Amino acid sequence: MTQRWIWQSTAWPQFDWQNKHVQASLRACHHRLGVLSGKTSSASNTQQSLDTLLANILASSAIEGELLNAESVRSSLANHLGVNNEQPYSVSDQSEGLADLMLDALTNLTAPLTEKRLYQWHRWLFPESSRPMTHSLRVGELRGNEPMQVVSGRLDKQKVHFEAPPRSELETGLTEFLGWFNQTAKDNSLDPLIRAAISHFWFITLHPFDDGNGRLTRALTDLALAQGDNHSVRLYAMSVAILEHRNSYYQALEAAQAYPDDLDEVSRSAIDSETNSEKSQQNKLDLTQWVQWFLETLLISIDDAMTTIDRTLTKTAFWQRFNETQLNPEQRKVLNRLLDGGVKGFEQGISAAQYQKVAKVSKATATRHLADLLEKGCIQKLPGRGRSTRYKKSAL
Repeated sequence: MTQRWIWQSTAWPQFDWQNKHVQASLRACHHRLGVLSGKTSSASNTQQSLDTLLANILASSAIEGELLNAESVRSSLANHLGVNNEQPYSVSDQSEGLADLMLDALTNLTAPLTEKRLYQWHRWLFPESSRPMTHSLRVGELRGNEPMQVVSGRLDKQKVHFEAPPRSELETGLTEFLGWFNQTAKDNSLDPLIRAAISHFWFITLHPFDDGNGRLTRALTDLALAQGDNHSVRLYAMSVAILEHRNSYYQALEAAQAYPDDLDEVSRSAIDSETNSEKSQQNKLDLTQWVQWFLETLLISIDDAMTTIDRTLTKTAFWQRFNETQLNPEQRKVLNRLLDGGVKGFEQGISAAQYQKVAKVSKATATRHLADLLEKGCIQKLPGRGRSTRYKKSAL
């Protein structure tokens, strides 16, 4: 079988999907988004939004193997959002550009997506001061005539996932995509989450720039999602979920890119007859599996956001109750770690030895602090004795 890509199909870019296979995930996403929206009305979300934007930027770059200075990016975001940054960090052209890009994608929701706007995004992504001296990168313009292969993995062991359309077809393809994106932003007949899934797939397939296509695709996806719910404040970071499930992302992308136009009769008969019939009848390309993967990953992003907001609400309620309680700085620090949960917290409670390490106090002081917190009702003892004794925050 000769390898062909989806953009080589005569049906490109007419997409279709089987509603019966995506409806369950679609309903779950909309339901959870509604719950998330309700939770945000009870939480102070300015700091949460900053943290989410930061996580999105860091994860999106990490997918491409680039590690950013988190504190510099945080300071740039805080400056742009007008958030008081207790420990300001020096910003860079790169961190400023990334903040500009993210906030333009999330706040200019009614502005049309144009080539000019994409070029500006690309320039923000690659400010002159951060460009490698040894690499001639076309910035703010479309890629050159060289074949564009999309790969992942180490340089000595890269895997080719697909090949993008040739340069000769790029202008026409990008113009068609931009027209569709702007037209569907006002199309109530297309579910906004499915629109975001198609936007992601279509743009990443075009791969219009020399570099940065993945990060621009994820920013564009954020724009599509923000247009869908008309909220510029992001409380979920899809790039984080994509990073955590990077292998399945590339697998889903690769599977959707393959277009087996030259299948022999034996191989063709093995294809699901219903799917093949729908393609033939409607002359459209079936993206059901890709849409399903996208929605499932979006669900993970939303659930992670709700977990974070629940912790924020719990933390707020806890300190409303104990804010006037006489506590020393070490006790407050440990209590905040207990309340934060997650990777940096103590899901299974905290022991005296762990208190000693976190608070940087002696063993005797740690034991005395814990006894004081227990007496004041800030923590409660879990089953166990001796060195295995652990404590958790009090139930409210």
